[in-house]
Order: sequence, then structure tokens, then C-alpha cells
Amino acid sequence: MVLGTDNGRFTVAVRAVDGAVVLTLVGELDHDTAAPLKDALETAAASGGRLLVDMAGLEFCDSTGLNALLHSRITVQEAGGTLELAGLSGPVARMFRITGADGVFPVHADVTRALERPSQ
Repeated sequence: MVLGTDNGRFTVAVRAVDGAVVLTLVGELDHDTAAPLKDALETAAASGGRLLVDMAGLEFCDSTGLNALLHSRITVQEAGGTLELAGLSGPVARMFRITGADGVFPVHADVTRALERPSQ
């Protein structure tokens, strides 16, 4: 399933892989484009399983995207699951590092490596 914005600036692809739900983010995540991510996170978080967010295709992320991920992390944990990040790079990695959010989430170099490891 792929969710996106009307203007095509941001998409979220949702798929099940090896017992995890993988959300692949592509484009620019900000206040104007966050709705598809919030919808996908809400649906996936309720399952309480392993949720892996692939951010390798994300070019930009503001506080709206960060807050959506932080909120969903709590929901997933309360349901007995984990929310993990993969593929942080460039300005997105810098924002997570500056805010300290990279220490809150399990972070993997990429989705392949994340799936090779058991849920954290």
C-alpha cells in the first residue's frame, strides 16, 4: 500500500517483511505532508509488532515528522512492539542527532541490516 500527498512531495509505502511492518518514506516530510505518515503509523502502531521506518529516501524532516514518530513509538511500546529507524542520512540524520532523537530509537544503517537483527 502506498500513501502520498496530492502534490507528490511525500509518499509512504507500507509492506510486511519477515515479521515486521516496513514503512518506506520518500520525499519531504513536514507540516504540509505529514498526514500520510500519521495515518500509516496509526494503523501499524496498533498491531504492537515490529515497526521499521526506512528513511533512506527522506530528503527533509521537520519537527512535525519527528513528533509523529515519537508519539507512535510510545503507542507501539504500549502495545508490546518496537519502532525502529533505518537509513538516516544527510540533513535528516543531522536533525535526529541534534535533537537527541537518534538515542531514543533503535537506529540501523539500512533496512537489510535491520531485518538481519532481532527486534530491539
